Amino acid sequence: MNSCLRLIASLIIIATCQLDLIAAELRVPEDFKTIQSAIDSSKPGDVVVVSSGTYQERLQLKPNLTVKSAGDDAPGKLGLKRAEDTVIDGGKKEGGDQPGVAMAEGSTLDGFTIMNVGNYDEDLWQHHFDTYGNEQKHEHIGHFDTPGIGIQAVTCRVIHNIVHHVGSTGIAIRGEKNKSCSPLISKNVCYRNMGGGIGSMGGSMATIQSNICFENFYAGIGHDNAHPLVINNDCYGNIRAGIGVSEGACPTVRNNKCYQNRRAGIGIRTGKETRPVIENNDCYENEMAGIGTDEEAAPVIRNNRCYKNKRAGIGSRAEASPTIIGNECYENGAAGIGQRENAHTVLIGNYCHHNKTAGIGFEACEHGKSTVINNRLIENAKVAVGVHAGWTVEFSKNVMERTGGLPPIVMVFTGSDVTFRKNVIRGSGVAGVRVSGKVTLDENSFEGQQLRKVGPPNFAVWALPGSEIKLTNNTISGWRHAISADGAKVTAIGNKVSDFWKFGFKIQNPKSPVIVLENQFISPENHAAISLPEDDAVKIIGLENNYVKRK
Repeated sequence: MNSCLRLIASLIIIATCQLDLIAAELRVPEDFKTIQSAIDSSKPGDVVVVSSGTYQERLQLKPNLTVKSAGDDAPGKLGLKRAEDTVIDGGKKEGGDQPGVAMAEGSTLDGFTIMNVGNYDEDLWQHHFDTYGNEQKHEHIGHFDTPGIGIQAVTCRVIHNIVHHVGSTGIAIRGEKNKSCSPLISKNVCYRNMGGGIGSMGGSMATIQSNICFENFYAGIGHDNAHPLVINNDCYGNIRAGIGVSEGACPTVRNNKCYQNRRAGIGIRTGKETRPVIENNDCYENEMAGIGTDEEAAPVIRNNRCYKNKRAGIGSRAEASPTIIGNECYENGAAGIGQRENAHTVLIGNYCHHNKTAGIGFEACEHGKSTVINNRLIENAKVAVGVHAGWTVEFSKNVMERTGGLPPIVMVFTGSDVTFRKNVIRGSGVAGVRVSGKVTLDENSFEGQQLRKVGPPNFAVWALPGSEIKLTNNTISGWRHAISADGAKVTAIGNKVSDFWKFGFKIQNPKSPVIVLENQFISPENHAAISLPEDDAVKIIGLENNYVKRK
């Protein structure tokens, strides 16, 4: 009996304690005239419910408190209707340096419009919009300053809010030394702010998902030395990038849409320690590249779709060293993938098609390097590949194809050093590979599709004066000449040539001994295998060791 009585007493005490722990609901303006007064009266676990209206104040939340607008989750014009109808007006500069809302550990802000925090400058915004951000200072992305919503080294939730016309960043997240934070930033709308729409910095590890960020002064979502997860956001019409990554930031940026931004869809810059993973995003109709890498940054860029951008689909410059894997780049105004300014790139398994210049392009530089493996470069308007001076490039197991048109499928310019190994070069034009630099071609398949007996050139390899070519073990079919070289250094060993016209190799004015050894020529008509100069001073090595077969 005593045991039963003790058990009943214990249950009564537990039930009483649980009643004390039930969260209170504090209503504004029914119970409290201001939101802040309700917050000040709250306890951990309480919920402050705010009815529609405009509240001219700035808020400092308390730990483990939820502040929520009243109503259901019916949609409005931009976000939830209850968020559009419940406004926190920060009073421009009158609120000083305090954010419109300062978050606390474990707190939640759900469903408000935050505006008028700091000074929004319409004329300045328009000037930099008109000039594509080219005159903006090189500020750190997402500078904290006085944001609409401030998250200072706390883990919290910011959901369903609308932040606009703020004098700095809309939602700013910052860790502190030896103290990171992992807030959830979800389903917010940030626009027309004088910083970024959302800024993550100082070691923060936020989850930033399903937000809409447009027409912000800098990036839609910006990162400065932070490591968040950035997923399923829409970023468009921002003065700089849709999503910007800099200053040692290493976010994972996945499944976002970045379009119609004044610069890149996704922009990555400032230093070797900036190493984000950029994957499965759609970047389109941006004024510059779909994805751009700059200033020694070293991202992994994989499985993205970059299309209809005014410049390259994916662009690298200023000694950037991206690894670019499995992307589809098409209908861009320049190259599908473009490199310049001494970038060091690795390109694997990308599909570049129907771009207005090259599938993959390398602009002139001093010492750029690239490894290009297993890419498909199909039906680009000018060339599949264009390599200008200063580049050392290795192409392996790629397909380079274009039907129709006069430009060469591949163009290698003076001052470059390029190796092609086990590629398929297919189509028509003046050449499969037109060379004025240095080229090594080994075990490639040249598949001509429209042999021209007269008219414009139609050569598998067209070596211009001063060039240097070495062909070993290639299969070449359907071109007027497998090699047409004038004033070039030529080495050709172990190649198999078929379906040519008049000459398999046509070599004029060589500048050094010509090496033609153990090549096989198969011709349906009585054509000559090799046309060489009659000058006895020209040394020909291996001529007698070539093989000619008639069909």
